[in-house]
Amino acid sequence: EVQLKESGGGSVQPGGSLRLSCTASGFAYVGFDTYAMSWIRQAPGKGVEWVAGIAKGAGGNPAYAGAVKGRFVISRDNAKNALYLQMNNLKPEDSATYFCSTGFTGAGSRGPGTRVTVSS
Repeated sequence: EVQLKESGGGSVQPGGSLRLSCTASGFAYVGFDTYAMSWIRQAPGKGVEWVAGIAKGAGGNPAYAGAVKGRFVISRDNAKNALYLQMNNLKPEDSATYFCSTGFTGAGSRGPGTRVTVSS
């Protein structure tokens, strides 16, 4: 069973940046590179929102939600079984718990999440 663990969250002022990381383990028969991956988020009292997705393998043609496009960059390092989310020009509305997930749309396994708070 694939296990995911996010890190890198914290508190930042509007306009600031954070880089989230997700490490994956538990691959029995296939490797991390065979999974499309994604980031999703959930703000307090709100539903889950898909943030970004990246294809399996080299991860070409990543996709982003409109709310983060141009500010966030998803990437992966298959040698490290790692997924990243570089978040720039953060806004208060980006405050949420962020989860990495298997699958491009965030419908797969998730980690416990990492909390991001954007506030002045």
